[in-house]
Amino acid sequence: MKLGIVIPCYNEEEGLAETSRRLQQLLDEMIAAGEIDKESFVCYVDDGSKDNTWQLIELFQKESSLFRGIKLSRNFGHQNALIAGLMQLKDQADALVSMDADLQDDISIVREFVKKYKEGYDVVYGVREDRSKDTGFKRRTAEFFYRFQHFMGIETVHNHADYRLLSHKALDALAQFKEVDLFLRGIVPLLGFRSCSVHYTRAERFAGETKYPLKKMILFALDGIASFSIMPLRLITIVGFILFVVSLLAIVWIALEKLFFDNTVQGWASTMISIYLIGGIQIMSLGIIGEYVGRNFQQSKERPRYIIDKEI
Repeated sequence: MKLGIVIPCYNEEEGLAETSRRLQQLLDEMIAAGEIDKESFVCYVDDGSKDNTWQLIELFQKESSLFRGIKLSRNFGHQNALIAGLMQLKDQADALVSMDADLQDDISIVREFVKKYKEGYDVVYGVREDRSKDTGFKRRTAEFFYRFQHFMGIETVHNHADYRLLSHKALDALAQFKEVDLFLRGIVPLLGFRSCSVHYTRAERFAGETKYPLKKMILFALDGIASFSIMPLRLITIVGFILFVVSLLAIVWIALEKLFFDNTVQGWASTMISIYLIGGIQIMSLGIIGEYVGRNFQQSKERPRYIIDKEI
């Protein structure tokens, strides 16, 4: 089989040489063992890096035909860079593996990916064995992220990021999804093909800084929820119904106070609490509805998810 490895890169010059060395060693061994075709390759997708990432990619390609490169015209974001590589290369390999450039994903399990592919699996997920090397805050927020997604009805693979193998058939199906706000962790399970998971221990980042600080992780989680679930809209309806029932009870209570107790002077505290509570819920509800309307607006413009500057 002809295997391709797609790696999005954004300011990865510090660790890219080591990543390339390890990947070349791995693929050379797999080619020598007859596990993959000799025309298998690694393709880096430069997502508008501001450092020397693209210059390094050009250097690697000159030194070895194993490497390829795609340079985007600007920074489009990790998910768009990833889909750019997958869509540009889907017809040039039997299967593509996507991974990050920071060497946190155990590249040795690419061999397990290939074995599962040959057993007939179209989608193979790389799943973290544990998060012992993450900080306590990172572990708790990640666990909350997966549980909250499950609560919202989003089908994802627990402890899986974007380390996976997709067959040519799965890539053709993925090409039919035209979302502007990409959340591949939610899209891939929707493909419905035969899939399995391979577990591995996630290492520490080899070099450089994470490209997903807390702010970006929160926005990424919101993208997943808004792209795959209408549960927030349903929650607005539920909250509105509850407030309606409470209002009816309040009306009955006020009427009873007037008719039987002649005590209609209401307290300032309860009035202010009601105003702030209902006002806050209304503003929050408008914000959630606006988020969905905004996404429909973005989708309706049908702008390209990425623009390629050059390929090598």
